[in-house]
Amino acid sequence: MQQSNLPVPGPDESLVTLAHIIYGLHTLSILIGVSSAATIIGAFVFGIPSIVAVVLNYLRRDDVRGTWLDSHFRWQIRTFWFGLLWIGVAFLLALTIIGIVLVWVPLIGAGIWVIYRILRGWLNLKDRRPLPLPA
Repeated sequence: MQQSNLPVPGPDESLVTLAHIIYGLHTLSILIGVSSAATIIGAFVFGIPSIVAVVLNYLRRDDVRGTWLDSHFRWQIRTFWFGLLWIGVAFLLALTIIGIVLVWVPLIGAGIWVIYRILRGWLNLKDRRPLPLPA
């Protein structure tokens, strides 16, 4: 079977703009977490900007399927859900006597991880490159 040398169609430019807006909404949640009493990860997962962003991801996910932009939508969605998972881990730690002292470890670690994911994703989007994702 021969491979076609035809270029893969790129995503609609409005979807690229939407991906930038979604990264911007996630960044706004991070900034709210940095500048308020909330944790970065708490503001990211429970903040209205990130919730709106993940809803937009799900609403438009089919429109980017098969393009390099699909990796960005999956990256954004996975970042949100793994952030929520880390909050769950912190909550479970808080239920134990020893975990009350250690609860800040996953919260701070997840906050740094979210900043890294949003920054890496947005820089790749700016360069119009897909992100590596597990199969």
